[in-house]
Amino acid sequence: MGGVVLNLENRRKTIAVFGAGTGLGASLATRFGREGYRVALVARRQDLLDQRVAELARDGVEAVAFPGDLSDLVGIPALVQSIERRFGSIDVAVYQAVGEFGSVPAVDLNAAKLQALATIFAFSPIEVSHAVLPGMLARGDGAIIIVGGLQAVVRMQGGPSGVGPMMTAAYNYIFSLNNEVAPKGVFAGILNVGAVIEHSAGFRAMRASGLLVNEGYQLVSPDDVAQKLWTLVTKRNQVEAIIAPRPRK
Repeated sequence: MGGVVLNLENRRKTIAVFGAGTGLGASLATRFGREGYRVALVARRQDLLDQRVAELARDGVEAVAFPGDLSDLVGIPALVQSIERRFGSIDVAVYQAVGEFGSVPAVDLNAAKLQALATIFAFSPIEVSHAVLPGMLARGDGAIIIVGGLQAVVRMQGGPSGVGPMMTAAYNYIFSLNNEVAPKGVFAGILNVGAVIEHSAGFRAMRASGLLVNEGYQLVSPDDVAQKLWTLVTKRNQVEAIIAPRPRK
């Protein structure tokens, strides 16, 4: 037969980081970029994204900014399509909630407050997964990773109410999804981080408020989390991975 034959083995892959902050998002872009991946960075602020794109370019990593609000569920499919038009495919999609999420005591939790948490910790990652799946299933390859916290799997007394149950919803979804798509070459996994990620928005907010010192929160390097996620994607031998903090000095 005539025509052009594409060499899929030599095709450059793309990682899309949904929630590309200054902590884990930056480390993921560097880690995967070092392996030859092109990088799609998704976050709300264009200026910060452009700054990160320039930094990656100096390191020889091809990256493009895609400003978007992940709490806008209706806009997620179009956002994914814009990435696919630019790069041709999304081979790895990573979703992590980025921002400052204040603790809500259970006695103060109501439907309106829970709705906001549900959107960012459950609805958005599920919608992102749903949007990237058709392309991955058509190719017979791809990986979807949700980054969560230990609240998804460990009952925490005195912790932020509402966040845990919403993370648990995404946690259960990922296991069901992987069971369905793994036979078709697509991997779905979750990485639960049991510490505060250094250099993240949450880290800066907690440090400014003195919580990191007063409450004794433990820290983890975003580079360590990025490496754990790389292993999860490449090995595909476990659906869930947990990363523990390093001891505080």
